[in-house]
Amino acid sequence: MRKLLRPKPISKLIEPTTDTSTKFSSELELNKKILQDVFQHCSDIVFRSLRIGGHEAVLIFIEGIVETKDIELHGLMNLQDFALGERIELEQLKEKIVSIAQVDTTDNLQDVINKVLLGETLLVVDGIREALVLSAKGGIRRGVSEPETETSIRGPREGFTENIRVNTALVRQKIRSSHLKMISKEVGTETKTSLVILYMDHLAPKELVDEVLNRIDRIKIDGILESGYIEELIEDNPWSIFPQIQNSERPDTVAANLLEGRVCILINGTPFSLILPATFWMFLQASEDYYQRFHISFFLRWLRIILIFLALALPAFYIAITTYHQEMIPTTLLYSIAASREAIPFPAFIEAMIMELAFEALREAGVRLPKVIGQAVSILGALVIGSAAVEAGIVSAPMVIVVSLTGIASFTIPRFNMAISIRLLRFPMMMLAAAFGLLGIVIGSIFLLTHLCKLRSFGVPYFSPVGPLKWDELKDVFIRAPWWALDKRPTQVIKENVVRQAFGLFPGTSGSSTNDKKGNES
Repeated sequence: MRKLLRPKPISKLIEPTTDTSTKFSSELELNKKILQDVFQHCSDIVFRSLRIGGHEAVLIFIEGIVETKDIELHGLMNLQDFALGERIELEQLKEKIVSIAQVDTTDNLQDVINKVLLGETLLVVDGIREALVLSAKGGIRRGVSEPETETSIRGPREGFTENIRVNTALVRQKIRSSHLKMISKEVGTETKTSLVILYMDHLAPKELVDEVLNRIDRIKIDGILESGYIEELIEDNPWSIFPQIQNSERPDTVAANLLEGRVCILINGTPFSLILPATFWMFLQASEDYYQRFHISFFLRWLRIILIFLALALPAFYIAITTYHQEMIPTTLLYSIAASREAIPFPAFIEAMIMELAFEALREAGVRLPKVIGQAVSILGALVIGSAAVEAGIVSAPMVIVVSLTGIASFTIPRFNMAISIRLLRFPMMMLAAAFGLLGIVIGSIFLLTHLCKLRSFGVPYFSPVGPLKWDELKDVFIRAPWWALDKRPTQVIKENVVRQAFGLFPGTSGSSTNDKKGNES
């Protein structure tokens, strides 16, 4: 796998104030005093003193992220079964709390602190050198709901949440196989953000999994608050405007990519997962393409491909032909454009920049405003500003039409990170068109294609299977072939276990042979 040259990691990070080698003492008061000093001025940390038989004890947990009812019903009530004055051992204590699903022990002070911060409940008993770790994570969580950014007419309505264990369960419900592996990691010296790396061990190459683990382990940062942090820290070419890792909040999308040998990263605290390696064509594919019949998907794929070119180059093409290549315009249309531009004081390039920047500002305002009024403001604002600009003689009517078509075309790109990259590239294409005409558009396109062909995502060519060309795999790029024809997995990632279904599953084959047999018998 091609490795990315990165700056050297920070040599000195903020170390925890507690020595990680410190072991627990058998004296409860000493342990309690150390933990109270560590969690000083932490009002959400609860120290609940109690007595178990002949021992003093204390429960330690964070209020709000622990299910206190589980602690009360399955922990405290069982602890009352010990007779007064009865001496207990650690194993006996674990056997008494049988109703808690997960019980662990630790004797390391730093490990105890980390467990509390991760939402575990600790039971520390006087006279016992180890703390009991009770798993009772809970608190207020957002329920599973329909994805906000990847809506579809046909398909599952469930999306990831901010809880990582809910997300892993959603994926496990899709792929009920022992080949699905999940490796847990913690990133961030202060946030200690949990993440899980998912892959199919018989499909994902070992080199790819090792490279992902290596890049995750190289991250040295104080906090990870969203998947975008991880994406920027592990991608191959951070200077490229194109996204090299796909994000998704749909479990079915993650499951489909896992079955093609890719690796997925789930991060606690965000509903967006990361899928890698990614290719350019993945960002033009919607999950709904695989749920509709292939005739519909064929049409939608080509529609998106045509519209992505319009979103990138339509304003630039208008600027080029109206500025340098008027002979390309039909005479009647040329007269109409000339009449509409007669009173306009600006050249076509300035017109386009004014309208494009205004359109982008309205789109950003629509996103930031409350959802109820954001959409209405962006639509009405575009209509009012466009109409007012034409009446005031600032821009021409054809330019308003061109900018509107460009905006609509950019909305058809399924992935937001790819759509916004195309929107940004529109501006340098307009500058090249204003300077050199159609030659500038050709130059910009050549540089763009060269860059796309040079890009790699975890060792996989970004433009594959078009560059390098693989004819057999084009049936899921420009078109979506019928499912009975997609008998092999794409080989950009995997080299073994390529066959995904039995050969010859053309619908009606078995039925027609049965009918022929019946006809011959009659």
